Amino acid sequence: MNKKMMTGLWILSVFALFSCGESESQNDGKVEISGKIINAPSGQVVLSQFTDSRPKVLDTLELNADGEFSYELEVESPTFYDLNLYGQRSVRLALLDEDVEVNYDFNQPEAIEILGSKDSQEMLKLETLMNQYQSDVNALNEAYYEAMSNKNTEQIKGIQMKALELEANQAERVKETITSMGDSFAALAAIGLLNPKNDFPFLDELIQRLDQKYPNTVTIIQLKQQLEELRALAIGAEAPDIALPNPDGEIKKLSDLRGKYVLIDFWAAWCKPCREENPNVVRLYNKYNDKGFEVFGVSLDRERDAWVKAIADDELAWTQVSDLKYFNSAAAELYQIQAIPATYMVDPEGKIIAKDLRGPSLERKLEELFD
Repeated sequence: MNKKMMTGLWILSVFALFSCGESESQNDGKVEISGKIINAPSGQVVLSQFTDSRPKVLDTLELNADGEFSYELEVESPTFYDLNLYGQRSVRLALLDEDVEVNYDFNQPEAIEILGSKDSQEMLKLETLMNQYQSDVNALNEAYYEAMSNKNTEQIKGIQMKALELEANQAERVKETITSMGDSFAALAAIGLLNPKNDFPFLDELIQRLDQKYPNTVTIIQLKQQLEELRALAIGAEAPDIALPNPDGEIKKLSDLRGKYVLIDFWAAWCKPCREENPNVVRLYNKYNDKGFEVFGVSLDRERDAWVKAIADDELAWTQVSDLKYFNSAAAELYQIQAIPATYMVDPEGKIIAKDLRGPSLERKLEELFD
C-alpha cells in the first residue's frame, strides 16, 4: 500500500536521474544566483548541483547583515541545482543562461519569490503540485492505518481504490503541468513523476521536442534510449503474442482471442493484491463477456497445485496459462513485468490500448468500450 501510494514523490533521485551534460546550445557565460533571506534561523545556505548519482555540494553562500547574498557560477548546459536554506527549506533551480533571484521570509513559509530564470520559475509549479499530492497521500495513509487497526476490510478496499484513483489523477495533473511549461527544460524534472508504460506517447513527444531545443544533451539522449526500449509495448503497438500451456498442458495463444477486447492479466496465487482484484475482474467478465470481452490470465506461479487451486477458489472462468517460472516466465520477460498485478488491454486487432487497469479504471474502460 505505502510503496504504491508514494510512487512519484518529488525526491532527490528525480533530479539525479535528469542531470545534463554538454550540448551544442552551450552557454559560455556565467549565471548569478542572488536574493535575500529574512527572519532566518541559525545555520548555513548551501548550494548543490545535481549530478548523475547524487547532489554535489558546490559551496556555502555568505549572507550580509541584511540577509542578502550573491553567487556566480559557470553553467555550460541545462543543469538543476538545490539551494538549501538552513536545512529547513530547499529551493530547486533550473539554470542555463539566465540569472536568478531568490527571496524568502521564514515567517511566511508558504511564500517564496523566484525572479529572473524562467526555467527556475517553472520549478515552482512542480513544488506546488507535489505538496498537494503529498497532502492527499498523507490523508489516505492515515485513513488506511486507522482502517487496518479497526480491521475494517470494506474500508481498506475503498481506500485502496481511492489510492489508485489518486495516482491516475496525479498523472494527468503532472502532464498538464509539463504542458504548461512549454519547451522549458524544467519539464525534465517532472518526467520521473510519470509512468513511461502508461504515458509513453506523451513522453515520446515531449522528449523529441526537447531534443530539438537542447540537442546532444546527455539526459535527453538517455531518455530517448529508454523510451525506444519501451516502444514495442507502447499504446498503439501490436501486443506480442503469448503461447504457453494451460493447466491441462495445452498450448494457448493470446492471438487465439483476436477479434475481441482482451485483458492480459499477469497474476499469481501467492499475490494478495491479485487475489483481491480477482472478484472485480470476475464481475466485469460476467457482465461484458457476451459483448466481446475476454481475459487472458498469465500466472507467475511456481507450483501448479497452488495455481490450479487459486483458479478454482476464485472462480476464474477465462483462459489461464503459465510456464511456472515465476518472474522468469517467458511472457513476463516479453512484457517487461517487474511487479504484479499488471495488465494490458488489447483491442480486436491485437493493438495495445491501455495498461495497468484495475478496480475503477478497468470498469471505466469497459464502460467506455461497451456501454
